[in-house]
Amino acid sequence: MKQARLPPLESRINELRAEIEAIIDARAQAVARESPGVPIGVIRNLLIARAPACPCAQYLQLGRAE
Repeated sequence: MKQARLPPLESRINELRAEIEAIIDARAQAVARESPGVPIGVIRNLLIARAPACPCAQYLQLGRAE
């Protein structure tokens, strides 16, 4: 049986980061619905401000907040 080849690491990282960005954006949209008048960019920045700049760390930080 032939083993499936994994995409290059760079490709997997890019796919993962895109998925994380979508999760963070969805959370920001949910908060924005409860906070009319607050710009979505401000909400997004507040959600990820406590985590390091790495999107993976931001995702993990958001997961702990739930």
